[in-house]
Amino acid sequence: MDKELESAEDEEERLIMNGGVGIPIGPDGVPRPLLPPIAPQHAGRKCLVLDMDETLLHSSFKSIQHADYVIPVEIEYHWHNVYVIKRPGVDNFLKKMGEIYEVVVFTASLSKYADPVLDKLDIHQVVSHRLFRESCYNHKGNYVKDLSQLGRPMADTIILDNSPASYIFHPNNAVPVSSWFNDPHDTELTDLCPFLADLRTVDDVRGVLDGGL
Repeated sequence: MDKELESAEDEEERLIMNGGVGIPIGPDGVPRPLLPPIAPQHAGRKCLVLDMDETLLHSSFKSIQHADYVIPVEIEYHWHNVYVIKRPGVDNFLKKMGEIYEVVVFTASLSKYADPVLDKLDIHQVVSHRLFRESCYNHKGNYVKDLSQLGRPMADTIILDNSPASYIFHPNNAVPVSSWFNDPHDTELTDLCPFLADLRTVDDVRGVLDGGL
């Protein structure tokens, strides 16, 4: 058992050192990145990967007064209402980021919940791609978002996430953000806009982010 534990820890260190697993190879031997080739309208742009829950919004099965929207979700043959509130400034944040980045939402949630939520959230139609739990790398029970599998240059890839476990393989690509639940006075997304606007012009984001802000 000790040997197994040791090899698991070695594997973790190796993945962190190597910056992830790398692009998955299909059964036919052809690389299968999580994202399709970059669209012509996004050529030359960096890729901004956004977490959803507690980063852009908060949701709950418990009724939330003044919810921005209520999404019915089917779980094990039963329908449940999910109450969603948007983080202050999220609409403008997404609009601005969509003007300068290729925007990807990467969530550890299931698509049957996250898809209808994103349909409502993305009012400006700026999210180019959506990735869900099945695209995460399960590492010690954590859903890690392995940016090396996206098929984008690591020098041009940024992740914004409230959970450090999500970007354990890529701390130098991460812009940490605090978890948001319901504070109406939160300004974090708005405050991040100038920094992210500046970041799009650097040669390698890892030199600037270097383990977080």
